[in-house]
Amino acid sequence: MADYYEVLGVSKNAPVHDIKAAYRRLALEWHPDRNKSKEAGEKFKEINQAYEVLGDLKKKELYDQVGHEAFSRQGFGRGGASSGGPFTYTYTSSGESPFEGFDFGGFSNPFDIFEQFFGGRGGSARQRRPAYQIAISFDEAVHGVTKEVQIEGKKKTIKIPAGVDGGTRIRFSDFDLLVDVRPDHRFRREGQDIYTEMSISVTMAILGGMVTVPGIDEDITLKIRPGTESGQIMRLSGRGIVYPHSHRRGNQYVVFKVRIPSKITHKQKKLLEEFEREGRR
Repeated sequence: MADYYEVLGVSKNAPVHDIKAAYRRLALEWHPDRNKSKEAGEKFKEINQAYEVLGDLKKKELYDQVGHEAFSRQGFGRGGASSGGPFTYTYTSSGESPFEGFDFGGFSNPFDIFEQFFGGRGGSARQRRPAYQIAISFDEAVHGVTKEVQIEGKKKTIKIPAGVDGGTRIRFSDFDLLVDVRPDHRFRREGQDIYTEMSISVTMAILGGMVTVPGIDEDITLKIRPGTESGQIMRLSGRGIVYPHSHRRGNQYVVFKVRIPSKITHKQKKLLEEFEREGRR
């Protein structure tokens, strides 16, 4: 099998959303219910194997470290959607998905990516289910929410689990619900990870100090190390978004931006010139 990056047609430094987009496009192109060529089944299997690894930050990090041959030889990342057998998607008695923690590109079910196009699970003949869309806030998506909605003139109470992402499709007894998540100016989301930009002054970047950054549950106080550069990233493990039906969480990444003043006073200029001369000695 080819290198997973080659399979998805992305570079090693491709962001998560590009990997996700490539997977969706290729999976639709090579799904056996749509592509009748002889190689479609094997190609589709390869695409899912590649995304199962590259779509998971921990597996991707390990894959980058050991390389494709070593990764494949050890059997990492095999199973689940890439096992090569027929897909199944059921819930256990506890209500948790057997695919818990695996990101199917914004879909709660690996088949939903195809149902939007084929109207059936894996190409089987069944009646198309009605689907409705709901828009929720970023905070509601992160923490979960219960809402009352009108479906065909009837009032229904629906529960959206914590951790859903935009594009998630939730299956209820007699209809499907497509979730649209409104963006939040404080955070950029990639899967269950969130990114926050933090602006710091030149003096703080040089000397270090304490700052407070927003978190999804509460504000977080961080210690800035002396010599912090613009673009430097700090990882806050387990401070990201919870995986649906799980206690596992993603991470929060704080990206520091050093704020350069456009205007300075005469005294500040003199001090900076003295600082520059001192550094040359």
